[in-house]
Amino acid sequence: MAPLSSLGPDAWITVAVVVGLVGALMSDLGRPDLVLLSGLAALLVTGVVPPAEAFAGFSNPAVLTVGALYVVAGGVQQTSALSRLDRVLFPNTTRLGPVLARFMVPTSVLSGLLNNTPIVAMLTPRLQEWADAQDIPASKLMIPLSYAAITGGMMTLVGTSTNLIVAGLMEAEGYDPLSLFDVTWVGVPAALVVVAYFVLGGHRLLPDRGTSAPAAERRLGQNMFEVTVTAPSPIVGQTVAEAGLRDLGDAYLTHVRRGTEVLQGRPDRTLEQGDILAFNGSLAARERLLERPGLSRTLPHPDGTHDDPARYETLPLYEAVIAESSNLVGTTLGEANFREQYQGVVLGIQRQDEPVTSPVGTTELQAGDLLIVEAPGDFEERWSSGSREEFYLVAPRDGRARQGGAPEHDDEETDRSGRAPIALGLTGTMVLAAATGLAPIVTAAFLAALLMILAGCIRPAEAQRALNVQVLVVIAAALGIGKAIETTGLATAAAQGVLSVAEPFGPVVVLVALYLLTNLLTEIITNNAAAVLMLPVAMAAASSLGAPPVAFGVLVAVAASASFLTPIGYQTNLMVMAPGGYRFSDYARVGWPVTLLVMGTSVGIISLVWL
Repeated sequence: MAPLSSLGPDAWITVAVVVGLVGALMSDLGRPDLVLLSGLAALLVTGVVPPAEAFAGFSNPAVLTVGALYVVAGGVQQTSALSRLDRVLFPNTTRLGPVLARFMVPTSVLSGLLNNTPIVAMLTPRLQEWADAQDIPASKLMIPLSYAAITGGMMTLVGTSTNLIVAGLMEAEGYDPLSLFDVTWVGVPAALVVVAYFVLGGHRLLPDRGTSAPAAERRLGQNMFEVTVTAPSPIVGQTVAEAGLRDLGDAYLTHVRRGTEVLQGRPDRTLEQGDILAFNGSLAARERLLERPGLSRTLPHPDGTHDDPARYETLPLYEAVIAESSNLVGTTLGEANFREQYQGVVLGIQRQDEPVTSPVGTTELQAGDLLIVEAPGDFEERWSSGSREEFYLVAPRDGRARQGGAPEHDDEETDRSGRAPIALGLTGTMVLAAATGLAPIVTAAFLAALLMILAGCIRPAEAQRALNVQVLVVIAAALGIGKAIETTGLATAAAQGVLSVAEPFGPVVVLVALYLLTNLLTEIITNNAAAVLMLPVAMAAASSLGAPPVAFGVLVAVAASASFLTPIGYQTNLMVMAPGGYRFSDYARVGWPVTLLVMGTSVGIISLVWL
């Protein structure tokens, strides 16, 4: 027993650090990796944890496994292996119940075999394109996609980084780590319950935001205009920056049409007579530009028609959802130097919980914002190769193969769809090897990732981009913080506090209390941080009750992943927010029955199987 009055100075320092971490994460004061590293640094400097324990997380098998799984998922993505599942995912009917069942079940299965975040990134644009073609509101499909991926991630140890964090923490604290299928006892029933809930009636709570593509195109069309550089013009020979045309406050130069070419409107672009300047912004800015000497309306042809845009090479449009860990969060496009850093032009910003009324270039960006980006054809390849540090999702605006910009090549170097069976075979072999005990999961994942590279499923540079370094740092730093919570006696004290209230009512109530605490933390400070803070408490409670540690480990893993009430608790919820046109409140309305169903299923099965 370790009452609060018996806690030493190190424990109180840890309390202060944990409270600071929770406050910083709730207030979004910084990226999660930097916040956790700061907390670890505070524990290190004050001597609460020695360097060996503070940095042991960086060599923990959980970190290495998550990194390898990102590469494996990247190999599947680069070979377009999932495109072969279109006939399975998308039915011929438009009845919502069968549609939901058809794509939610495969999504759950795939999320159990691969990390669920890349699965959602790969399926979102495909599902959005199909919904637009069938005239089905994307808002009726995107939350079910995220929830299917979340519950699918509970089905195996490799389904989500949260499971691997719990396994790594248990191993670091001297317990037997979770095996590949320990969470399956809960994950499969939970996934089936969630699918059944949406199919049988839960879809009625989903909002109807209408089909998104036409409305978005109309919004963009209203803000696009062109002016022509005529002779004599004082800006001929000047750069865009020298002419004062880069950013007008309420309008933004997107590109320059010169003959049949479309050129990016970079600040150092030299202007020539006859250039057609395309802007995104207000009509008031257009009128001000037309008052300047040397700029006129785009002239029509002698037959009275304007230039046909189809005559020109056009740069493709992309949708990019800003990740919570992105350097863009909290900055404007101008401050981030977006055009030069990302080689693209943002034509519009879509934010669903509030309208964006300020000019595009001066709007402070938030996690979950959907950017409409005009960029060369390699933009998707550069920013969607599994990496979630900057964007959760990058996809062609029309959902098809990119158009314009850099031409596509059908040679073996570019088209790797022929290697899709290899990528799927390596993934299946990895799971089989871990499941049969032929190799530890870290060994199986590492070998699968290496073979993905050697087999040409993913290039070395793409594999490097596929590694979400910030998530790996979060896990490693979190393991050090979790060690402090355990060794200072804080975990035992917190567990005794929970037990003093819940134990008189039986072990099931203890499970419910721990589940609710973990789930609450997940909704306000993200899943991985919640797992780190609560696992030492759960292990201490298991020890006091004489219960199997695996039962409480599975409980924390599931509760930390089961984020259904807010878009910020789990990153797949944030990924689908803009494509689905959701507001913050939509998640609470749709998610509270799901939360209760998953909690009841989890606690019930854990009680029956292990207690």
